[in-house]
Amino acid sequence: MRLPLPALLCCTAASLLLLLLRWRRRRGLWKKVRAARQRQERSLVQMEMAVQRFREQHPSVNVTSILNLPLPELTEKLRDGSLPLEHVFYAYVGKALQMATETNCITEYLQESETQVQKAKPAGKLGLLYGVPVSLKDSIDCQGHDTTLGFIKNINKPVAEDSVVVQVLRRQGAIPFVKTNIPQSLISYDCNNLIFGQTFNPLLYTRSPGGSTGGEGALIGGGGSILGFGTDLGGSLRFPAAFCGICALKPTGNRLSKKGVVSGIRGQKAVAAAVGPLAKDVESLALSMRALLCEDMFSLDSSVPPLPFNEEVYSSTKPLRIGYYETDFFTMPSPAMRRAIRETKQLLEDAGHTLVPFELMNMDYTLFNFCVKGVFADGCASFLGNFKGELEESSLGLFWLMKSPNWLKNVLSWITKPFMPRLSAMLLSVRANTVDEVWSLHHEIEEFSQQFVAQWKKLNLDVMLCPMLGPALGIGYPAKLSVAVSYTMLYNALDFPAGVVPVTMVTDEDEEELKGYQGYYRDYWDRTMAKAFHGSVGLPVAVQCVALPWQEELCLRFMKEVETLVLKNNRLI
Repeated sequence: MRLPLPALLCCTAASLLLLLLRWRRRRGLWKKVRAARQRQERSLVQMEMAVQRFREQHPSVNVTSILNLPLPELTEKLRDGSLPLEHVFYAYVGKALQMATETNCITEYLQESETQVQKAKPAGKLGLLYGVPVSLKDSIDCQGHDTTLGFIKNINKPVAEDSVVVQVLRRQGAIPFVKTNIPQSLISYDCNNLIFGQTFNPLLYTRSPGGSTGGEGALIGGGGSILGFGTDLGGSLRFPAAFCGICALKPTGNRLSKKGVVSGIRGQKAVAAAVGPLAKDVESLALSMRALLCEDMFSLDSSVPPLPFNEEVYSSTKPLRIGYYETDFFTMPSPAMRRAIRETKQLLEDAGHTLVPFELMNMDYTLFNFCVKGVFADGCASFLGNFKGELEESSLGLFWLMKSPNWLKNVLSWITKPFMPRLSAMLLSVRANTVDEVWSLHHEIEEFSQQFVAQWKKLNLDVMLCPMLGPALGIGYPAKLSVAVSYTMLYNALDFPAGVVPVTMVTDEDEEELKGYQGYYRDYWDRTMAKAFHGSVGLPVAVQCVALPWQEELCLRFMKEVETLVLKNNRLI
């Protein structure tokens, strides 16, 4: 049946109008993106001008010597006045500018930091971080600046006040001076979004800096910041640290305030996110925790337990009883990754510590049924809602799968189970759940945590030495290897503090041995992982150090022991 001409004309006009509206909307979104990129470029110009003015006024300042100072020594010189605050500030602004140019790690220069430097007057009791320039992940609110999470909808929406972490940093004398790049939505361990683009690893530009705190990893790894802060839901602090050859600490979820820190998936409680520091060395992490775990933190956010930094635990020299494992039997470690654990274990044993094997059970079930299912228990509705009205969809692998209805996920899971069991499990783990099912999941996670702690205490362990995914994967590979978060996300589900320390570098022998890498499942993900590791000679490899909840000081003490032994061993070689 043919439509009458007037009806046909009306349908055509309506279609054209709809296309026009869509075109205008997209043009408006691209206009916002261009404006944000121009603001980013202006930030770099402002940094360049500020550094140039300083160098003209102070041509004899030895910038290199300032940048080479470890944080504890730097703070001491700033506090006793032997090193002018502005010398330190502009030394780091200059180096940060260089790293931004090379790696695209900075999204915005906080120009008001220059005013803070000018007004800083050393009088009375100085904060522990007096005069220290610090960098902040995009997702941490900073008054007067956007918190975009890589979404166009968040451009030109400056927040009204600092997050609690930033407020405390300022009260301790720190100077937030830049915000750094993230992957869109934060739910990725690469670092790329439509607004600011791809961030590159400062050690090798073809490699990812990790994510989601990727801009911080690149900036600190390249020497452009001495202390930075980010967040971690599944490894987002630990991946950038491991990939960029620096240190990071993921505390227990509520040890540091998350007030004013924006999450990629708001509201979910099954898997604990945390705010934490990144730095070149462990002592810098410890100093930052000393500064933050203060009365200001506890009064500004009453949900944070008033637990000051326990100096006695951190400075103890008592031999440790350390659990360890080389693999979780889910993600096969690279040869360098396995060697990193073995060599670190030997160093610890030689130093008088006791190493005890620890066996992980059913990691596939833990990852899919606790971690992935916990984060996406609403059938990915909250996550997908972030992308409504955006120009592009997530770069996260299997995004199409998340958008599918439950019945299709069930059917595909049944079809793929015989020959792709991990994909089958993934399909089931991103289904929408009823309230009863979510409560049951929370109960199951609680029981799992209790069983894990019981196994830990049965072995009478102090801490745990664990693998950390590495070396850095090539750009784009994290999106294809979402299942490779098994080594990190376990400790978000358990809500244990976990830190990362670089211990070795990939050798030619590791690269040769990688030719035999097949993985435990020999599926698409395992084949892709072998390609992602390829060509990594010279890149850093880290280990993960873990403690029981609320024992950040013990975790840091263990990290410091590993770092000290590795440095001592390297000097002897």
